[in-house]
Amino acid sequence: MDLRITSCNNFFKLKGILNKNNVESFRLEFQEAFRKFDSLTISVEGLESVDRFGVNALADLHTESLKINKQLSIVGLGCKELYDHFKSFEAA
Repeated sequence: MDLRITSCNNFFKLKGILNKNNVESFRLEFQEAFRKFDSLTISVEGLESVDRFGVNALADLHTESLKINKQLSIVGLGCKELYDHFKSFEAA
């Protein structure tokens, strides 16, 4: 399954697989969202898999939100790869 992004105002749901093949469209989608909204919420509950490119894209999105003073919330457990990546930063 490819990545599907659905939204209602500033709440976005990710479903499918976030990987090297679709990470650029993911980045473009959220660059546009940052232009429209001061705060974003992204649900990763529907993600089945995320490769290292997808994890980096989410981490970069967080960094970008801090740089441009926008609020970003990532909610849901999502897939194990994503959880493990952010859990390792919390422990460090």
